[in-house]
Amino acid sequence: MRYRSNNILALIPPANAGENILKQALFFRQRLEMRLFIYHIIKKTTLFKKIILPKQTTIRKNAALTALQKFVSNIVPPEEFDHLTYRIKTGSPLPVLLKQSKNGGYEFLMVDKTKEGSGLETDEFDKLISHSNSPVMALHNGYQIGNIKKIVVPVDISQSTGKKLLWATYFAKKLGAKITIVSALGLNIETKQSLAWRNAEKLKHMLTQRGIDCDMEILKATGQEKHTMVLEYIDKEKPGLVIIRTHQESKLTGLQIGKFVSEIIHGCSMPVFAVTQFMHPMPIDFEL
Repeated sequence: MRYRSNNILALIPPANAGENILKQALFFRQRLEMRLFIYHIIKKTTLFKKIILPKQTTIRKNAALTALQKFVSNIVPPEEFDHLTYRIKTGSPLPVLLKQSKNGGYEFLMVDKTKEGSGLETDEFDKLISHSNSPVMALHNGYQIGNIKKIVVPVDISQSTGKKLLWATYFAKKLGAKITIVSALGLNIETKQSLAWRNAEKLKHMLTQRGIDCDMEILKATGQEKHTMVLEYIDKEKPGLVIIRTHQESKLTGLQIGKFVSEIIHGCSMPVFAVTQFMHPMPIDFEL
C-alpha cells in the first residue's frame, strides 16, 4: 500500500557516471520541493562468504554508504544536505528498483538510461518502465540540465492520455514552463481532418483550461516512422523535458512499452518522464 510522500528516488552510482545524474536529480528536487533519496546498489555477497564471513554484507554496505556520502558531499552544496537521504541496497538494479516502486513512498524514480550509470541494458530499462508502479524519469549522464521553459508531450493516438496530462500540468506549473503537444500524422490527409489533430486540440483545450500556456504541432510523417519525426522535432526545438505515456503492447512478451515509446525515451538526451500504466496518485501539492 502506497503512502503519500513527496519523495524522489534517484539511482546514483558514486562514480563519474553519477555526477551529472546527481546534478539533474538535485535540480528537480529543488524545483519540486521534494526530498531526494539517493540509492546505490551493490552486488550481493555470495552464499559462501555469508557462511564464512557472516558480517561481510554489513561491512560492505557500511563502506558503500560512506563512499556514497563522501561522493555526494563533494558535489552538493551544504544547504542541501538536510533534504537528502541515503540508501544502500544489494542485488541487481532491475528487481531492486521494481521492489522499491512497489513498496511505495516515492512520487517517481530517476534512473540513468545508460548502462554505465544504471547497470541496466536497454531491454531491462524498458522493463523497468513498463513494470514500475511509479513513474520513471529517464536521464542521460551526458546532458547538462538548465532551466526548463518548454515541455514536449508526444502523443500517439493509440495511447490513453489522462495521467500524462496530470503530470504535464504539475511540471508546467512547478517549472513555469510552456507545453507543446506533438503528434505525427502518418496518413496523407488534410491535417485538420485527422484524428491526431482532433486529439491534440482536445488536449490543448484541457491544458488551457488548467491555466497552462500550451500549443500543438502536427508533424507530417509520410515516408518516415512517427518516432523519427518526433525525435527530429525534439532535437530542433530542444525542450527541457519530455513527458510520455506508456501503454501495454503485449502481455506475453513482458515488455509492455511499444516501439514509439521506447525510441522516444532512448533517443532523447534531455530528461524523459514516463507515466506508467499503473494508477499512481499525484504529489501532495498537486493542484489543477
